[in-house]
Amino acid sequence: MAKDLLLEIGLEEVPARFMRGAIDQLKDKTEKWLADSRIAHGPVRAYATPRRLAVLVEALDEKQSDVSEEVKGPARKIAVGEDGAWTKAALGFARSQGVEPDALYFKELGGVEYVYANKSSLGLATADLLPEALPQLAVSLSFPKNMRWGDHELRYVRPIRWLVALYGSEVVPFEIAGVASGNVTRGHRFLGGDAAIAEPKQYADKLREQHVIADIAERQRAIEAGIRELADKNGWQIAVKEDLLEEVLFLVETPQVLSGSFDPSFLNIPQEVLITSMREHQRYFPVLDESGKLLPHFVTVRNGDALSLNTVAKGNEKVLRARLSDAKFFYEEDQKVQIPAFLAKLENIVYHEELGTVADKVARTRAIADRLAERLRADGQTRADVSRTADICKFDLVTQMVYEFPELQGIMGEDYARKAGEREAVAKAINEHYSPRNAGDTPPASLVGAIVGIADKIDTIVGCFSIGIVPTGSQDPYALRRQAAGVVSTLLAHELELPLPELFQLALSVHEERELKREAYEILRDLNEFFALRVKNVLTEQSIRYDVVDAVLGAGCDDVRRTILRARALQAATGDAAGKEAFRPAVEAFNRVGNLAAKADDSRLIDANLFADPAEGALYEAWQTAHGRFVKSTIEGKLDAALEALASLAEPVGAFFEAVMVMAEDEAVRRNRLSLLAAIADDIRTFADFGKLAG
Repeated sequence: MAKDLLLEIGLEEVPARFMRGAIDQLKDKTEKWLADSRIAHGPVRAYATPRRLAVLVEALDEKQSDVSEEVKGPARKIAVGEDGAWTKAALGFARSQGVEPDALYFKELGGVEYVYANKSSLGLATADLLPEALPQLAVSLSFPKNMRWGDHELRYVRPIRWLVALYGSEVVPFEIAGVASGNVTRGHRFLGGDAAIAEPKQYADKLREQHVIADIAERQRAIEAGIRELADKNGWQIAVKEDLLEEVLFLVETPQVLSGSFDPSFLNIPQEVLITSMREHQRYFPVLDESGKLLPHFVTVRNGDALSLNTVAKGNEKVLRARLSDAKFFYEEDQKVQIPAFLAKLENIVYHEELGTVADKVARTRAIADRLAERLRADGQTRADVSRTADICKFDLVTQMVYEFPELQGIMGEDYARKAGEREAVAKAINEHYSPRNAGDTPPASLVGAIVGIADKIDTIVGCFSIGIVPTGSQDPYALRRQAAGVVSTLLAHELELPLPELFQLALSVHEERELKREAYEILRDLNEFFALRVKNVLTEQSIRYDVVDAVLGAGCDDVRRTILRARALQAATGDAAGKEAFRPAVEAFNRVGNLAAKADDSRLIDANLFADPAEGALYEAWQTAHGRFVKSTIEGKLDAALEALASLAEPVGAFFEAVMVMAEDEAVRRNRLSLLAAIADDIRTFADFGKLAG
């Protein structure tokens, strides 16, 4: 008869950021063990609060399923000796499969006889497997940080304080770090007590009686409902960030949503400062009006009941008042210092021991930004704004406010620069140049912010690559992948005509003013490979088929914008079965041209007087027309028209191959035909490697 299984690991409070990964692990590992152990079961449910990780398996079979498996052994000539007796190889095979030699038999496979064994075993009782399996499951969990306690050897996220292990109504006996399993769980630290669990299905209800909502989704629904109730009651817009909600979710066992207020005079501070202080230090949700302006209220979640909420709110208000007073002090003190004084401090902060100070980085960023603005033919005012922005873009890093709240870098720079009388374009660009700050963020909105942002990011990337810091595997301590993705997205957002190799060389020329640790060609090679992967990610995110991605990247991705447009055009042309079939003649023609063009020399000289067949002249004229359309469309960014120009060559290419032998005996004729094909192939290769298209 099937029984339910419950495993609960009771702990000291676990950091909220560890909880989601931990409970997902426990559920996944439990399901994998059940599958590997051949134990049938019903749904697997996971529960987690700050003090517990638990998994409940419904309808667990009482025994493993029996297994019967035919196993192939050595060939007959190896298994049987000249005297007809089993050899050591056959006897070893029988022993390894747990069968007697007399049970071995032969079967033919591929014309060769092999010895076989029928390996059968009866499933063991589930109750006999659990005492060893459950503690292994518990201690197999991995965490970002572990600790030891007492004289125990176990390293775990937090000390284990109790264990519940029930199979049906029976306790599964085992011990971890001196804690024996039982059937008694612990309720809310202050509101609840111990509770005995007679059978696993009682788990959630028993904890609820002790003021613990163990179900994660139920707890989240309670928090969200409480927030909605306050918002509806007061006409508020409560800004709920998913990451903060996730953290609060694993800070409480019984959520009680409440609100508080703060002195409206604090609203004279930029609202980003107040919101950051509330979110990062106090885990409060800010309250906004319909226009998005901050109101002097906050929402928080108490780990407890509704008793004395006014007192709790006053306590939270007192703590927040102290936090906001600190922020106000930092804000006012920062404004007593001029920007040049902040910049001077950057000279004493090491950016990297091999790349100099932060001031050195600012100087490189300025040099790169100035050259970019010139290369992009920006107007005079934009160039001046770029230079000024690059000069002061990092000054806020040494302000007291950013020291206290690092996530406000750029935001405070914009505010302080505006108050110091800087141009509005410069103030905004100081903040914008950090964008995109994460995967969901947008690139800089202004051209000034875009140029300085690209300069800052490419300086970081080229600088790191030049001293051998190249991301490998999952290791990327300097977030170079994110910064490269930011460069790509900014180029696309502003449709900047700036080939990547030119950008790399421009930044490298600034870094070459110091002695490079690596050869320039090695750095450029790694940069090309690194950015090609970022462009590939962009194409994948835009739902471009994998074979189209490979084909387009086979032609290079120097021009990011046109690479994206090439991929979209090719995807549109081959997007469905009908499109693929219609485009097939063009692909076959392209590939055939490419194969033979590889045999041409580098001259690319085409002499119409050497054409011996009308099909040669027809192809030459078709290519000249198509080439003009192809180049014009590519320059204008109309890559669908460029692809159509190439596809128009399919018919004359087919007629050419039908009419002539490319590898003619006459050397001059042969060279001329190969040169014609090579000229066509040059256009094709700049669009895509069509040989990589699937099918």
